[in-house]
Amino acid sequence: MKRSVKSLMALAMAVSMAILSGCGAAAPGNSIQDTAGLSKGQNSVEGENQTGNKAENNTEANAEVNSSTGEKTVIEYWHCNAETQGGLVVDELVRQFNESNDHIQVVAKYNPDMYKGLMQNLQAEAAAGNSPALVQIGWAFLDYFSNNFSYVPPQEAIDKFDKEEASFLQDKFLPNILELAVNSEGSQVGIPYSLSNPVLYINKDILREAGLPENGPTTWQEVSEFAKIIKEKTEKYGFYMQEPADFWAQQGLIESSGAKMLTTNGEGKKEASFATEDGIAAMQLLADMVKDQTALHISWEEGCQSFIDGNCAMLYTTIARRASVQKGAQFDVATVKSPLWNDKERMVPAGGCFLAITAQGDDQIKAAWEFEKFLYSVESMAAWTEGTGYVPPRKDVAGAENGLKTFLAENKMMNAAIEQMDGVVPWTAFPGDAGLQAEQMLLDMRDQILGGQVTAEYGMKATQDAINQLLSAQ
Repeated sequence: MKRSVKSLMALAMAVSMAILSGCGAAAPGNSIQDTAGLSKGQNSVEGENQTGNKAENNTEANAEVNSSTGEKTVIEYWHCNAETQGGLVVDELVRQFNESNDHIQVVAKYNPDMYKGLMQNLQAEAAAGNSPALVQIGWAFLDYFSNNFSYVPPQEAIDKFDKEEASFLQDKFLPNILELAVNSEGSQVGIPYSLSNPVLYINKDILREAGLPENGPTTWQEVSEFAKIIKEKTEKYGFYMQEPADFWAQQGLIESSGAKMLTTNGEGKKEASFATEDGIAAMQLLADMVKDQTALHISWEEGCQSFIDGNCAMLYTTIARRASVQKGAQFDVATVKSPLWNDKERMVPAGGCFLAITAQGDDQIKAAWEFEKFLYSVESMAAWTEGTGYVPPRKDVAGAENGLKTFLAENKMMNAAIEQMDGVVPWTAFPGDAGLQAEQMLLDMRDQILGGQVTAEYGMKATQDAINQLLSAQ
């Protein structure tokens, strides 16, 4: 077992940082419910459940009924999937699992306000000495969760309760995917579950009209060239890169150029490092497109809608937008892999969450692992992808007959995200209490550069210095 709960005051400060899910933490366009006003001692996970009804504290009721028979171990699975973003799939998977065994009863608990809300509720339960068995943890909370909560590393659970599949993690997951759930101390805290990455959506009709290859560009340099030709030939905008209140998409551009958002210096401390010659060139390319009016610099919702309306030829955003784009677009739409920076390796940041075992006691831990293993089966992973748009973290789901083979044949827009999984890197989370402030600095920098107020070189160097001053003061 890992660490017990530490300072609740420090945790309360940390969980105020919401993971802005449009970048892949979850499917966008869902309402957020605030649980911050819950009184102390109130059941913090009550509220609207995934089917939109008032959630009762049915865990205790089920536990009482089943404990009287002594037949079933009741465990809680905490998630933040509202009905419109996978809640119905959660319900169905839990139902299937409960009906398929006679010794475990899983109770799914929906937590409003995404991963931030779940962490707030977990804080309250931990303070009361309670704990769910299995929880979804957003990527930006990886280190804070592992430093402040008790959890069971997945390999520890496997070694104790599933020795016949001791190599489950290595057999089922690519190394770079498993690494997403490894904390800064090198510990495998959980297993990646919900994964998304950014792709380039293209309007093939506009590309044909402009006399361009309908399969779209393959490099960022070609994106710029395509955008200019599209503007000249069709008078429509060529490109839009998502701009929600996070730097997720821009990280994909900068790190594909060869720069790194965050590196470890000679003293073993993390420092911002994105203002390299290549990183600056990448942001300046985007700024020049906006200046030439071949690219848009507007809100995320406006940018996505402009693409869906046929007014912009290329859209760079999360694969989690696939369903809404596919439904709304009245043209020949497709996705292609995230562009390369010349001949350098593709780097795409991961969005989503991992699953962590927070169960206490052998019976709960064993049951939690059995249910978690069910969630990672090929069939369950396929159902999760079809119901949410997330990319399966397992390496053998896409081509399986009992997996996504048929679905992907009929929904080819998913292929780009799946095919670039070998280029997935962690979504940058700045360490310590400076994380939220550093993120805001990046957003201010982005707006100033794209707004033409400063050059990419000036803005990135100044912001990098400011963030490193924050980090050094910790």
